[in-house]
Amino acid sequence: MPDVAVRTGRGQLAWLVLSVLVVVLDQVSKLYFENALNLYQQIVVIPDLFSWTLAYNTGAAFSFLADSGGWQRWFFAAIAVVVSVVLIVWLKRLGRSDTWLAVALALILGGALGNLYDRMVLGHVIDFVLVHWRNVWYFPAFNLADSAITVGAVMLALDMLKGKKAQEAVHD
Repeated sequence: MPDVAVRTGRGQLAWLVLSVLVVVLDQVSKLYFENALNLYQQIVVIPDLFSWTLAYNTGAAFSFLADSGGWQRWFFAAIAVVVSVVLIVWLKRLGRSDTWLAVALALILGGALGNLYDRMVLGHVIDFVLVHWRNVWYFPAFNLADSAITVGAVMLALDMLKGKKAQEAVHD
């Protein structure tokens, strides 16, 4: 028998509150660091490992296509809009017992919308977290939205693996 939430069409849309929380925290943190730091200024938090910085990314993850002349802004914005619509529909169709998956999708959605806002309004995404090893190795700067997307994606992958293992157990 289908879940009542699925039959009523409400699904897990309540998880959109988590998405909104991610967007709000992401935008507040970006606003703080944009006002507190100059571009590329670093404040060391943990020596040789972690700093705050201010960087602008006109590309995608790891500054992919950042130097492509501007068209990438609209391309990545369009991708974010399409992905967001898919995630909202997916969330709507989830049952009440799909909490893990709902959290994963809500985190990804919130992160996508946080970065979409930057891209549409500012023309670039604000990054402020810098992980590095001494002055030898630097991970590309990132933000709260990127972190939410990453955590959500890992949760989604784990959910898929869990489902695959359960399916394999049924067939054994």
